[in-house]
Amino acid sequence: MVSLKHSLSPSASIESELLHLLARQGWMGPIPVLISLGVIAGFSAEHVPVLAWAGWLLLCTVVLFARSTVLIYLPRMNHIAEHRRLRWAIALSAVNGCCHGLSLLFFPYLDELQRAVQTMILTGIGTISVITTAGFLPISIAYLIPTLVPNICLWIAYTWLEEGSWIGYAVAIMALLSNVIMVVLSKDTYELFKESFAIRRRQNEMNIQLKAALQEAEAASRAKTRFLASASHDLRQPIHALSLFGGALAKRPLDEHSRDIAEHMDLALQSLASRLDSLLDISKLDAGIIQVNEAPFNLRLLAERLQDEFMPAARNKSLKVWLHCPDDVFVASDEVLMERIVRNLLSNAIKYTDRGRIDFSVTVASGLVRLQVMDSGQGIPLDEQEHIFEEFYQLNNPERDHAKGLGLGLAIVRRLSDLLKITLELESSPERGSTFTLTMPSTRVEADPVLPDPKVSLSWNNLCALVIDDELEVALGMRALLESMGCKALLADSTETAMQQARRERPDIILADFRLRGEDDGIRSIKSVRGLYGELPAILISGDTAPERLREAENAGIELLHKPVLVQDLELAISEACDLTEAL
Repeated sequence: MVSLKHSLSPSASIESELLHLLARQGWMGPIPVLISLGVIAGFSAEHVPVLAWAGWLLLCTVVLFARSTVLIYLPRMNHIAEHRRLRWAIALSAVNGCCHGLSLLFFPYLDELQRAVQTMILTGIGTISVITTAGFLPISIAYLIPTLVPNICLWIAYTWLEEGSWIGYAVAIMALLSNVIMVVLSKDTYELFKESFAIRRRQNEMNIQLKAALQEAEAASRAKTRFLASASHDLRQPIHALSLFGGALAKRPLDEHSRDIAEHMDLALQSLASRLDSLLDISKLDAGIIQVNEAPFNLRLLAERLQDEFMPAARNKSLKVWLHCPDDVFVASDEVLMERIVRNLLSNAIKYTDRGRIDFSVTVASGLVRLQVMDSGQGIPLDEQEHIFEEFYQLNNPERDHAKGLGLGLAIVRRLSDLLKITLELESSPERGSTFTLTMPSTRVEADPVLPDPKVSLSWNNLCALVIDDELEVALGMRALLESMGCKALLADSTETAMQQARRERPDIILADFRLRGEDDGIRSIKSVRGLYGELPAILISGDTAPERLREAENAGIELLHKPVLVQDLELAISEACDLTEAL
């Protein structure tokens, strides 16, 4: 566990890293070393008293386990300087080497083969010490001096005294050379270790910087979302009031010129509402409250419907929209969200194409459906193709021409594609147009045809609506519109005044602003009035697009309309909530 932790997160210093390596050696070293030393003890048992070889092996065992225990705890002794703890480790290596070196007292009693095995074991233990300490030479030297230096001297001396063969001198020379090479290589190993440590330190610092940058980016994104929600709310309030007064005006008898002005005002409000709704879509995606209602549907019907919808806009620019689609192409997805994706792609294609055509094609192959929107427009440079999916990013629109939208269409396309698990691809080059491709699995299950909602017949006689809004202009605009529809409007600016109005007269429906003064809100108002009369129909109307507010409304289970509410949308919402059957 110690080694894994520090391989991922380097220590504060090279000394600390060495101490952790030694701690790992402390965990892993004793058993293999004891087995090797047991071989030497076994050879010696044939030639020396049991007290000699057994006492030596017991001493080595005690020293080995004591050294391992100290090495394991050295990294945790933070009250002691690191260089002092390293000195302890060097001293322990020297003590360990001296204990192992005592086995050379048995050298004179062993035969030539046993001596060679003894040399191999001591050399092997020395090599392991180099590997496990990343070539830190002081610890290796502390072990080699009391073990291998006397061993080499004994080989030379006893080969000369016993007039042995050249093999003894050869073993001594090989032991000497192997130790010299081991010392040289240990220097290179230690340099590599220091370089690796420096690289991991830099990587760790970069990871910390990246994490801090990510946190800053996330904080900036949250701040952006809060700003957009606040700005959207503040903008929606007067626009909503204007929409209500405009709707009330349109329902009055007007001369032809005045009616033309009212209609143009309504078109401008619809355009503005559409742009604000794009901000709302981003907020909904940020809030994670968009529900995917997956069901099989015929892509051909959706394609034909969108072709009919965009044909007039294409004709205004002398463009043609060509549809290529088999008769029946079924996919299992959310038809409403899919339609939003394709609508945004077609809208963009028409906006950025000045001549030529828009090809809208659907093909099926190998169980996959490929929906493509191809245009002959200005195209997108390669270095811009990733950026166009960012929020508020637009090409060739420095003047922020409102006709080209807010730069949210493709951002919404990407997020919705990810939500529906649809593969989105882009192929484009300047002056050669763009091709957006959506790829999804096909399905053979034919869905029941979705019939359009029948037009609702409205009846407003004797309908009483409780309007709760702390903005006086909005409340007055709502009353003017409701009265022009023939119903009665009770006004309140808080939960307290709403309860007072409700006690005087029972409302048929509650129309409440989401955010009221202070800690008050429309959900609280609706619940309070429902405490008097049970489950009254209620609609929340809000200009707040903050993700947390959207989740709160979703959890309350109350229908939410966003300001500015178009007159026809408000009429339809009220009629559905109250189940009205007679026309206005």
